[in-house]
Amino acid sequence: MTFKELGVIEPILKALDAEGYTHPTPIQEQSIPKLLEKRDLLGCAQTGTGKTAAFTIPILQHLHLEKSNYNRNRPIKALIITPTRELALQIGESIDTYGKNTRLKSTVIFGGVKQGKQTTALSQGIDILVATPGRLLDLIGQGFISLNAIEYFVLDEADQMLDMGFIHDIKKVLAKLPKNRQSLFFSATMAPAIVSLSNEILGNPEKVTVKPEQATAEKVGQGVYFVSKGDKPKLLVHLIEQKGVNSVLVFSRTKHGANKIVKQLAMSDITAEAIHGNKSQTARVKALNNFKDGITKVLVATDIAARGIDIDELELVVNYDLPNVPETYVHRIGRTGRAKASGEALSFCDGEEREYLKDIQKLIKQDVPVVTDHPYTDDGTFIPTEKKKPQQSRNSNRGPKKTFRGGGNKSPRSNSGNKSANSSSNRDGNRPRRRRED
Repeated sequence: MTFKELGVIEPILKALDAEGYTHPTPIQEQSIPKLLEKRDLLGCAQTGTGKTAAFTIPILQHLHLEKSNYNRNRPIKALIITPTRELALQIGESIDTYGKNTRLKSTVIFGGVKQGKQTTALSQGIDILVATPGRLLDLIGQGFISLNAIEYFVLDEADQMLDMGFIHDIKKVLAKLPKNRQSLFFSATMAPAIVSLSNEILGNPEKVTVKPEQATAEKVGQGVYFVSKGDKPKLLVHLIEQKGVNSVLVFSRTKHGANKIVKQLAMSDITAEAIHGNKSQTARVKALNNFKDGITKVLVATDIAARGIDIDELELVVNYDLPNVPETYVHRIGRTGRAKASGEALSFCDGEEREYLKDIQKLIKQDVPVVTDHPYTDDGTFIPTEKKKPQQSRNSNRGPKKTFRGGGNKSPRSNSGNKSANSSSNRDGNRPRRRRED
């Protein structure tokens, strides 16, 4: 099956071909024909399965064929809401890439930065808007955005939206949308709260599911190191030096932990930068670009900040802290070994994380090979039988095979519609979460 056989039009096919993409991923193959028929869609899929292209390609095609006017006063026809700045930017880049042979215009808006450039882009006239919820409501309240003409609506990473406390903002946005629209809803899980929200958004939707196990990169070599918590920094340095890799993505459970890892690596003359919710958007983008350009060898990230990171030829992923939600492990290791490249994902497991490892192995239906040939081996005598199993939070970040992917805390606010740039900058990415992961 090719994109042409799915019914994708020539201008978009040319853009896909220029990127080297000819064959769709499973979710694209299942979704694109349905969406081209303007059906609502309920998708259960993680970031990295190709869902961004699955929904952006049909939207671009519909709008291009409608031959809308292209003046400054044209209304916004498509709205895509996503929980994080990084993911919003990635979706915006995908739209620019696939739609480069059309005259369609898009922009991305998010909190954490001044709104001037965003409102200027809006004033120039756009067809597609990618937004995080808080900044979207701020700019609607200030009169910069109208949703009256929306024909296509996408809610991406719905489970993450709920985890970050955006449910009330989402419902406020829904109340402003026209009833007659095509709606798309994507989530990595379908918990009861997610199903309830989807029922509010969708009519009689088509359903597409890509299970977490399918998102695991098949070419990723996995391994786990039993190591005491205090020896983790030394083991990380040892692995980086031993393997001689040029790009390492390290996952930390907390923001403080990410900063600490960067300092510890610097003491061994290893260049590293951290991205997490306490970093400014400018700092996060700079750190990511430095990593992609090879200026920085190691990028240390929390799961929420890593949403939307799309890096080709990533050699090594290290789970410095095992995630307490097993699906997050699948998301993390899927960031390496994409396309035809091989990759490696290694995990550190201290005594208190053994239960997390069991849950991961149960999910992926295989044992992760134990690596014993290293200088900091923990004898594994700690077995948490008497201790209560650490409470698992369902607030997870999921999400990746570059077959082809289209792809902070939030403070309470008043109901006042007219906000300053500074107040709105704290709307997205700055609400306290219910877990201490990021």
